[in-house]
Amino acid sequence: MQKKSTVPESHTATEFLRGQASKIFDTIVQKDHVVIVNKNSEPQNVIISYERYKRLKENGADI
Repeated sequence: MQKKSTVPESHTATEFLRGQASKIFDTIVQKDHVVIVNKNSEPQNVIISYERYKRLKENGADI
């Protein structure tokens, strides 16, 4: 069994503005990735799949 990476991917807010959102969202869902969105070189948001969100909630995460 392959161990999942614990280091989140990082994308800029500009990538989303330039039409890359759909591609990024697909990767998040298909590969169960965590993505940090940076604006002005600072982390602003975290994006996870809905399935990961449900798993976290089921395991008691306060999110």
